[in-house]
Amino acid sequence: MTDPQVGMLMLGLFIFIIMLGFPIAFTLIAMGVGFGFYAYYTPGQEVFDNRIFTLLVQKAFEVMSNDVLVAVPLFLFMGYLVERANILDRLFHSLQISMKNVPGALAVATLVTCAMFATATGIVGAVVTLMGLLAFPAMLRAGYDVRLSAGVVCAGGCLGILIPPSILLIVYAATAGVSAVKLYAAAFLPGFLLTGLYVIYVIIRAMINPALCPKLPKEQTDIPFAEVIWSLMTSFFPLALLIVSVLGAILFGLATPSEAAGIGALGSIVLAVAYRAFNFGMLKESVFLTARATAMVCYLFIGSWTFSSVFALLGGQGVVERFFLGLDLSPTGFLLLTQVIIFLLGWPLEWTEIIVIFVPIFLPLLDDFNINPIFFGILVALNTQTAFNTPPVAMAAFYLKGVAPPHVQLNDIFAGALPFVMMVFMTMALVYIFPGIALWLPDYLYTPR
Repeated sequence: MTDPQVGMLMLGLFIFIIMLGFPIAFTLIAMGVGFGFYAYYTPGQEVFDNRIFTLLVQKAFEVMSNDVLVAVPLFLFMGYLVERANILDRLFHSLQISMKNVPGALAVATLVTCAMFATATGIVGAVVTLMGLLAFPAMLRAGYDVRLSAGVVCAGGCLGILIPPSILLIVYAATAGVSAVKLYAAAFLPGFLLTGLYVIYVIIRAMINPALCPKLPKEQTDIPFAEVIWSLMTSFFPLALLIVSVLGAILFGLATPSEAAGIGALGSIVLAVAYRAFNFGMLKESVFLTARATAMVCYLFIGSWTFSSVFALLGGQGVVERFFLGLDLSPTGFLLLTQVIIFLLGWPLEWTEIIVIFVPIFLPLLDDFNINPIFFGILVALNTQTAFNTPPVAMAAFYLKGVAPPHVQLNDIFAGALPFVMMVFMTMALVYIFPGIALWLPDYLYTPR
């Protein structure tokens, strides 16, 4: 068996093992070390003189010393604190009463709340679960259609995957070796475009069929203007100020992503104190969750970089490149094929595994097809959202089902989420047809004049 054949066996065996449910990070490390021992083996050498062990230590050091990845625990800590600061119910109420005259007001308020909260936390499960406890029952009590309500919560909860400060974009930047700042700038317009499409879809459906989104009773909407303003000032604006401060510092070059993430973490503590939700138990739980999530990401990077180095050494990367180049694809065909593969991988895998394991297989081919890696990253971030809402796996649907009233069926949640998946595909098509949606802002901000 030739080395390239061993490399492809390595990849196939890895996919088979993770399908059995083994931990992905440690499977990557074990297979990287196992096949790496074969790749680096020299007859007569001592077992621990094999260079695979040096490579493993080197990759661990690279992860620990990567400046971009420092932002991951800080943004996670910011998200976990904001999640526990009791701001979500205030935010939803203030947006609900301020949008009382908009068709489908509750659904639109839910989407805007999801976008704000997802931007602050970036944790899909937390946003879907919390909005499932707060907004979903409110919409059902108001007589809103079950499917539409479920789709709004599931789709809105996934917006944090794309809208900065997205953890996915930080991880992609570290994997692809591109600027996290430019990637954040590139994600802004596509993120707001997708959110806007969601809102327009809900409003149009409410206008065509008002029975789907009945108007709220007058006693719920007859709120004095001063009370509406006060409600927004005490809920919407503090969180908005925190988000704008963090992202503005990054985009305008006032701080690196890591420094801005530190500012955001400090701001989230101030916000929690201001809302009288800060205590030692909350801080301890947030630190624990941050450490656990960060450890998972770091072990994935160590395993992935070790695995991919051995895979390339054996010639597996060359086999993949020759396969794609042998198909004689156009750049459009290459993008379509890779996005279909990523879409299918989203069913059995989390986005972290897709970004650190499979996306690096495609990255070396981007130059061959003259594709901007930042542009490719935005398409991947958009595509990854579909996995959370597409049956049969659709984790966002399962998060919502876990907190939904008993009469809400899983099939209703699936059916409600699918139209929003179509809008993700529509956004991907628009970004491809008009690349400036993703590339104009980073070019405008960071191209020397």
